[in-house]
Amino acid sequence: MDITGIHTPAMPQGKFSHSAKDTAETGFATVLREAVEAVNHQVQDADTTARDFVVGRAQSVHDTMLALEKADISLRLLTQVRNKAVEAYQEIMRMQL
Repeated sequence: MDITGIHTPAMPQGKFSHSAKDTAETGFATVLREAVEAVNHQVQDADTTARDFVVGRAQSVHDTMLALEKADISLRLLTQVRNKAVEAYQEIMRMQL
């Protein structure tokens, strides 16, 4: 099953469209780090957009709210991925050999 081309708000199109072989070569830690960095950039951009709106440099409430919501959804997704990874780790640690 090839999932190339699937993207989420936390993963912009093209940046994380690795094939299974590419992902195995780059490693899980690298992919996770890139995802965290992408979410961090979205949060920083949303913060900048909100500050610009408050100061009066940005006139569009729509663009400001859109940036804030994208950052919020990306952060929620990242939190859920982290929770699932922690749950999987705990489940593995509970296994008896």
